[in-house]
Amino acid sequence: MGIGNLGFGELMIILVIVLVLFGAKRVPEIGASIGKGIREFKKATSDVDRDVRGALSDTPRTADRLPPGESIPTRADEAEPARPEPKRLL
Repeated sequence: MGIGNLGFGELMIILVIVLVLFGAKRVPEIGASIGKGIREFKKATSDVDRDVRGALSDTPRTADRLPPGESIPTRADEAEPARPEPKRLL
């Protein structure tokens, strides 16, 4: 049993390659830095998720504030300014 689709044999080969490339002294440092990065990433994503959920629960939905019969405007409904066609080089 291993991580994802990797078995024990594949994990051992990867460990040997890491030991050869970085040396035995650096492997714990690399593991610690990877673990720290993963923890920071999870913390950041949970903070963003909490902020988004809080913002969504604090503000009323737009559809609830519209008069009956009106729909929520989308970007396609907004008029885009006309862009001039780029000059051709040939």
